[in-house]
Amino acid sequence: MTRTAPTPPPSPLTAPPAPLPPLLAGPDGSGLAAEIEAYLASLPAPARHPVPYVCSHGTAVRPWCAGHPEPRATLLDRALRRPARPVPVSAADHLRLASRYIGAHGWLQGAMWDADGRVCLLGAQAAVLAHGYGTPATVRTARVQLMEVLHATGRPARSPDEYNDRPATREADVHRLLDRAAARAARLGL
Repeated sequence: MTRTAPTPPPSPLTAPPAPLPPLLAGPDGSGLAAEIEAYLASLPAPARHPVPYVCSHGTAVRPWCAGHPEPRATLLDRALRRPARPVPVSAADHLRLASRYIGAHGWLQGAMWDADGRVCLLGAQAAVLAHGYGTPATVRTARVQLMEVLHATGRPARSPDEYNDRPATREADVHRLLDRAAARAARLGL
């Protein structure tokens, strides 16, 4: 009787590949493609409508003031060391910019702004004004529109700020209020 040394088990690096499941058995993956096609064919008709392509990289970040020119100091402004003249905006544009500012920087209750840059409704309006968009008269007109919408929708308040700080108010409610007030101001030509 001859004795032979036992053969060691194959190394994971030199072991032959495990057989592929039948789904991927074809050299071109046709098993997988056939199964996917069969699944898609089994879906109800509305689910098979093509949807618009959404880029996997997301969208380009746009500043909150996109679409409006930046305030530019003239030579006289620089010589006199004064701020640039404000960019004229309508009350409707001011309200849209305030909503976009809140969307870009965050929203809070109980304070005009915080260390993280979040703002309340009044803080957003003040920030839009401070960045050089509109005048104090524009802000007053916009606040009147906010009050009109609050009262017309059955949410009476002494001021938009009181509405902002109510415990039941959410950021989406503030954006909706700003959108409705902007639409009303645009309809009125303000």
